[in-house]
Parts: sequence; structure tokens; C-alpha cells
Amino acid sequence: MTAEGETHRGRARLGSILRSQMRNIAPLITLICLVVFFSVASSSFATLDNVGNILTQVSVTGIIAVGLTFVILCAEIDLSVAGIANATGIVVAYFTAQDSYVNIANLPLPGAVAIGLALLACALLGLVNALGVTLIGIPSFIMTLAMMQIAAGVSALLVRGQIAYKVPDLIATLGSRSLGGVPWIVIVAAILLLAAHLVLTYTRFGRYVYIVGGNREAAEYSGINVKLIINAVMVISGVCSGIAGMLGVAHFGSAQQNEFDTYLLDAIAAVVVGGTSLFGGRGGIGNTLVGLFVLGVLNNGLDHVNNIDSFLKILIRGLILLAALVINVYAQRLRATAED
Repeated sequence: MTAEGETHRGRARLGSILRSQMRNIAPLITLICLVVFFSVASSSFATLDNVGNILTQVSVTGIIAVGLTFVILCAEIDLSVAGIANATGIVVAYFTAQDSYVNIANLPLPGAVAIGLALLACALLGLVNALGVTLIGIPSFIMTLAMMQIAAGVSALLVRGQIAYKVPDLIATLGSRSLGGVPWIVIVAAILLLAAHLVLTYTRFGRYVYIVGGNREAAEYSGINVKLIINAVMVISGVCSGIAGMLGVAHFGSAQQNEFDTYLLDAIAAVVVGGTSLFGGRGGIGNTLVGLFVLGVLNNGLDHVNNIDSFLKILIRGLILLAALVINVYAQRLRATAED
């Protein structure tokens, strides 16, 4: 083969690699561009203190996004994550002794029992989602939409429009205090992200998650218990949401209705913007981490640029998410073309 032919073949191979990796490359480029832009636009953005602020701000979203990543990798969706987070945060406060001025008829229990009951509650809500999808056959979009309302009802029933403030000491420490200057909530989020990455990358269960999301029919033919995998990821999503809810209540300093409503969009955006495929089987925790930083840098950076209309920030976030969805779908088509 001539030198010209080798060059052409090399370029074609490079083009094929770039097309197949666009989903991973585009979010990283977006993150770099945002960091450069806000660093130039605001002198207070590129500081160590602000990096700490960004990490703290994305921690609750990151914990929820861990479980959501498992679900989306299986080509399912969980719209109840924010509702479960809110309900679990209220449950742990409901079983904690409150100050006399808090007008809630709750049931005070020892801290360890309160935490255990809250974790059981979020796991059960996740299990109901799982059984609705796998046993009854309800599409995950509809099932988790119903669970979102159920969780909201649980929250309303327990606090009845009031606000609780006290949580067990362990939750208060992990949600609102620091270790050597590093907030505990950031440490917990980092541990969960790392653990999820290791599970997805190095365990049989992780491989099964990718196989089920990539080709469910082939997974069934190969002997994988697809329903069990889907059940597992829905429960994982519920538990991660519950952990985020408990720590979030401690971080915000209160437990009340609708406290986590905005986290549904944020968590989905983090997973999708990072490049995890909505069609399942592609992506992972690394992508979710990039997506978290994209959203964190975007939200934080917009606050540092004083001449941007505060109402325009909502529109900008929506446009960024739309662009990520377009790239996600386009990357899926490019990959299919490259594989053909």
C-alpha cells in the first residue's frame, strides 16, 4: 500500500474513533470552555474557595445521580428520585426528637433506629418501582411518575405543611460539618461515586447492567436474569436518593415538602449532559462526574457574572440541556454508522 493510502486509512480510522467517542469528548470540551469563559469573565471564579463551593453545591445532585446512572444504563428512567429524596429526609426527621416549637406530631426514636427506618423506607419505595416495572410490566416512565406523587404524599402526610429541623447526630455531621476543611457531604458523594464506578467497571453485576441496557434480548438469551438486574438498579436508585435526602436535609437545615423538587432535572441533566446514553448500555460514572461539573460550573459561574439577567440563567441551563440531548442522539447515530 502506498504512503498516501496509509494516510487516508489512518484518517478514516481516526474519524471513526472520534465519531464513536463524541459522547465522551463533547461534554469534556464543554466543561473546559465553561471553565475558561467564567475564569475570564469573573476574577472570583477561579479560586480554591470557589472550587470548594462548586463541589459542595453538586454533592446532593451527585449522590442522586449515582443511582440514576445505573437506571439509565439499563435503558430505564426514574422520575421519582427527587420525591424519594424528599420523603426520606422527612422520614428521618419525623423519627427524631424536635424542638418544642415544631408543630409536628412525630415519633422520636434513637438516632440509629431513625436512620435505619429512613433507609428502609427509601429501599421499599425503590422496590415498589422495581416490581411495578418488572412484575406488572408498567413502563418505568409511568411507574416512577406515579411514585413521584406517592412520595410527595408521604412527605405531606408526615409534616402536614410544617417544617422539621432536627436530624440524628450522624446525619447532621455528614450533612453539615467538615473533616479537615473538606465538607463531609463532599466526601460521602466522592465515596459513592467511586464505589459505583468500581462496581460498574470491575464486577459481574456492572457488566450485566451494560449488557441489559445495550441489548436486552441478547442478555435474556445469554442467561442473564434481566428482571433481577432491573430490580436491583431501581432499588439502588431509591437508596441513593434516600441518602441524598437525609444529608440534604442536614445540609439545608430543615425538612419540608417540595424541598428537593429541582433535583430531578439536575440529576437527569448531570447523567445525560455527561454523555451516558439515554438508550442504555453506554456511559458510566465518569460521564456523570463530568456532567456534574458542567452543571456545577455553569450554575456557579452564572452567579459570578453580575451582568447576566437572573431570569436568563434558567433559559441558559435549558439550552445547555437541549444541546446535550441533541449531541446524545446524534452521537448514537454516528456510532451506529461507524459500527456499520
